[in-house]
Amino acid sequence: MSHIANDRKLLSRIRRIKGQLEALERSVSEGEDCYKVLQQTAAARGALNGLMTELIEGHLRSHTLQAKSSKTNVDREIKEVMTVIRSYVG
Repeated sequence: MSHIANDRKLLSRIRRIKGQLEALERSVSEGEDCYKVLQQTAAARGALNGLMTELIEGHLRSHTLQAKSSKTNVDREIKEVMTVIRSYVG
Protein backbone atom coordinates (compact mmCIF):
# COMPACT_ATOMS: atom_id res chain seq x y z
CA MET A 1 0.00 0.00 0.00
CA SER A 2 1.18 3.49 -0.80
CA HIS A 3 2.49 5.64 2.03
CA ILE A 4 0.01 8.36 1.03
CA ALA A 5 -3.13 6.22 1.24
CA ASN A 6 -5.70 7.95 3.44
CA ASP A 7 -3.20 10.56 4.62
CA ARG A 8 -5.49 13.07 6.34
CA LYS A 9 -3.01 15.93 6.01
CA LEU A 10 -2.69 15.42 2.25
CA LEU A 11 -6.44 14.99 1.80
CA SER A 12 -7.07 18.19 3.74
CA ARG A 13 -4.57 20.06 1.60
CA ILE A 14 -6.15 18.71 -1.60
CA ARG A 15 -9.63 19.73 -0.43
CA ARG A 16 -8.40 23.27 0.25
CA ILE A 17 -6.90 23.40 -3.25
CA LYS A 18 -10.19 22.14 -4.66
CA GLY A 19 -11.97 24.97 -2.84
CA GLN A 20 -9.50 27.49 -4.23
CA LEU A 21 -10.06 26.21 -7.77
CA GLU A 22 -13.83 26.32 -7.35
CA ALA A 23 -13.58 29.92 -6.13
CA LEU A 24 -11.36 30.71 -9.11
CA GLU A 25 -13.93 29.18 -11.47
CA ARG A 26 -16.70 31.26 -9.87
CA SER A 27 -14.62 34.42 -10.20
CA VAL A 28 -14.09 33.85 -13.91
CA SER A 29 -17.70 32.86 -14.60
CA GLU A 30 -18.97 35.91 -12.68
CA GLY A 31 -16.62 38.27 -14.49
CA GLU A 32 -14.62 39.29 -11.42
CA ASP A 33 -11.85 41.82 -11.67
CA CYS A 34 -8.77 40.52 -13.50
CA TYR A 35 -6.52 41.34 -10.55
CA LYS A 36 -8.62 39.21 -8.20
CA VAL A 37 -8.50 36.28 -10.65
CA LEU A 38 -4.71 36.63 -10.93
CA GLN A 39 -4.37 36.65 -7.13
CA GLN A 40 -6.52 33.54 -6.81
CA THR A 41 -4.55 31.81 -9.55
CA ALA A 42 -1.26 32.61 -7.82
CA ALA A 43 -2.63 31.33 -4.51
CA ALA A 44 -3.80 28.08 -6.11
CA ARG A 45 -0.44 27.62 -7.81
CA GLY A 46 1.34 28.15 -4.50
CA ALA A 47 -0.91 25.58 -2.85
CA LEU A 48 -0.20 23.06 -5.62
CA ASN A 49 3.53 23.73 -5.31
CA GLY A 50 3.30 23.06 -1.58
CA LEU A 51 1.42 19.82 -2.22
CA MET A 52 4.00 18.71 -4.78
CA THR A 53 6.84 19.49 -2.38
CA GLU A 54 5.19 17.48 0.38
CA LEU A 55 4.55 14.53 -1.95
CA ILE A 56 8.13 14.53 -3.22
CA GLU A 57 9.51 14.68 0.32
CA GLY A 58 7.25 11.85 1.42
CA HIS A 59 8.30 9.76 -1.55
CA LEU A 60 11.97 10.36 -0.89
CA ARG A 61 11.60 9.48 2.79
CA SER A 62 9.42 6.41 2.21
CA HIS A 63 10.98 4.92 -0.87
CA THR A 64 14.37 6.29 -1.81
CA LEU A 65 15.87 6.33 1.66
CA GLN A 66 14.46 2.89 2.43
CA ALA A 67 15.83 1.53 -0.87
CA LYS A 68 19.39 2.09 0.35
CA SER A 69 19.85 -1.65 0.72
CA SER A 70 20.55 -1.80 -3.00
CA LYS A 71 22.26 0.80 -5.18
CA THR A 72 20.08 -0.34 -8.08
CA ASN A 73 16.93 0.43 -6.07
CA VAL A 74 18.22 3.85 -5.06
CA ASP A 75 19.17 4.71 -8.64
CA ARG A 76 15.75 3.57 -9.87
CA GLU A 77 13.90 5.56 -7.23
CA ILE A 78 15.94 8.71 -7.90
CA LYS A 79 15.35 8.37 -11.64
CA GLU A 80 11.61 7.99 -11.00
CA VAL A 81 11.46 11.10 -8.79
CA MET A 82 13.55 13.15 -11.20
CA THR A 83 11.22 12.22 -14.07
CA VAL A 84 8.28 13.59 -12.10
CA ILE A 85 10.17 16.73 -11.05
CA ARG A 86 11.25 17.42 -14.64
CA SER A 87 7.70 17.04 -15.92
CA TYR A 88 6.45 19.38 -13.18
CA VAL A 89 8.94 22.17 -13.68
CA GLY A 90 9.36 21.73 -17.43
